[in-house]
Amino acid sequence: MITKPNILPKDAAAAEGKVNVQINGKWYRFPKGTRIADACNSVGVHVPCFCYHPKLSVAGSCRMCLVEQGMPPRLAPGATPTYNEDGYQTIQWMPRAVIACANTVAENMGIRTDGKLCSEARRGVLEFLLTNHPLDCPICDMAGECKLQEYTADYGRGTHRFTESKTKKGKNLPLGPRVNLDQERCVLCRRCVRFMKEIVGEEVLGVVGRGTHNAISCYPGKQLDGNYSMNVVDLCPVGALTSRDFRFKMRVWFLKSTPTIDMNCGTGTNINIWTRGQQVYRITPRQNDEVNSCWMPDDARLNYKFINAPERILTPLVRTDRGAGQRPATWDATLNMVVEQLHKCAPAETAMVVSARCTNEELYMARALARQLGITKFDIVPRMGEADNMLICEDRNPNTNGAKLILNKTGAGLAGIRRGIKNRSIRFVISIGEDLTAEAGVPEEDLRGLDYLLVMSHSENATTKQADVVLPGVTFAEKHGTMINVTGRIQRLNKAIEPLGEARPEWLIMRDLSHLLGCDCVRVIACPTSINVLEEMAEEFEPMRGLTWGSIGNEGKQILNTGVTIPLIEREKAKK
Repeated sequence: MITKPNILPKDAAAAEGKVNVQINGKWYRFPKGTRIADACNSVGVHVPCFCYHPKLSVAGSCRMCLVEQGMPPRLAPGATPTYNEDGYQTIQWMPRAVIACANTVAENMGIRTDGKLCSEARRGVLEFLLTNHPLDCPICDMAGECKLQEYTADYGRGTHRFTESKTKKGKNLPLGPRVNLDQERCVLCRRCVRFMKEIVGEEVLGVVGRGTHNAISCYPGKQLDGNYSMNVVDLCPVGALTSRDFRFKMRVWFLKSTPTIDMNCGTGTNINIWTRGQQVYRITPRQNDEVNSCWMPDDARLNYKFINAPERILTPLVRTDRGAGQRPATWDATLNMVVEQLHKCAPAETAMVVSARCTNEELYMARALARQLGITKFDIVPRMGEADNMLICEDRNPNTNGAKLILNKTGAGLAGIRRGIKNRSIRFVISIGEDLTAEAGVPEEDLRGLDYLLVMSHSENATTKQADVVLPGVTFAEKHGTMINVTGRIQRLNKAIEPLGEARPEWLIMRDLSHLLGCDCVRVIACPTSINVLEEMAEEFEPMRGLTWGSIGNEGKQILNTGVTIPLIEREKAKK
């Protein structure tokens, strides 16, 4: 450690509001009040625990996080402390272990996580936990993610001395519509109980019974049916709480995890998409303390089955006669047909509706296409709903701020587009990612009255059925891009699976259309990837100045000051 001459490490650390702590023989500095478990984990020294979670209150019940602790010896009256050549006092080690979750660091504290004392204590804790635990790892849905399984391999005895009969408890019990409980696997960490009480504010779960018959259960007359109930599955360190949707669907070691963001509202919850091949099996929250902490709503978590649904459009569809049905076509033939028709469309009679569910890169390409065609009747579809004072915000579009920045559109012109379609002053419409009937309020009979309707969509809907041409787009799991959430944070959308069938990302479709239409903007048509589109936007828009895909990172970057906050995050910050 390098310090200024004649300045002790304790004084240098105090000037920073920190303390010096020795962990397994090495000295580190941590802010005052840091819990020992967090301090150790932050420097790569793993401290095992079941009950502790940094977002919940401390229970200190599992005793798995026992470590050795030492402090400088207590001084006799009138004595002064002595320091070694490095500026530290001698550490006197305590004869018993302490729990790392409930104790905080102090100046000149020593911690050992790999000594004989705490190693034997952990072996004892694991042996007691396994006395009544069923040894059913081969059929447990948590296998591959189970902390008890991992810790037994890392810290356990490797032998089993308990020969008495195990206490039998309930198995596969429904706690609510989406979560099942295997009481016999539970290690009584009470994470689920604390989450529902402290984060959600609903006292639904508790512990019943005494001694070895203790078990998690719902309070009488209640069930675990709130919109954040499935977070207890993520919190459970063993296979006691399982998702009914994912239960027995796939072994986790076969799955690939892709970090991305949720698109169900403007919060932009950080998530992981778990896939194998071309199939999405589950979605789980990803920690981001500026957006969603460690949590996500159940309805967003389960909104993935449309990705592989039969309604997906896999090839371009064209209608050669207004009275005939749509037929599949090749991309080249379809794009040439579209370009030929767009050349015939009068700009004053043409409108474009683009979705605020599109990425910034898609919005940028849509703007370029609209300018190329001379379209001035151009807007987004606003979506509003009721906020839940947690993570779900009123704005149900995930990229409204992106539309405001790139398109300078808020949805104010949508009513005029509807009127124009109805009175036939608008005869040609381009819809990008929107169902004009269900989302924009345009009746089907008005769509049938159009001379030409071009739709880009990933799934069949009322608008695609009326379209003259349908160009198959992709879902959020099949593309890269960026979005700006309600707080003004730009975040990355990552591709988890390849586009199904012949579907293509919308930005790529619009780039090719611009090229075939004779676009003279080399920058637009020369972008080989969506990352290149981001680089082009970073040159034009001041809030994006200097941004790159790498600089955004997996946690995003604040680029706008919208004045909007996320209630759950604000409550979490207030607790610190």
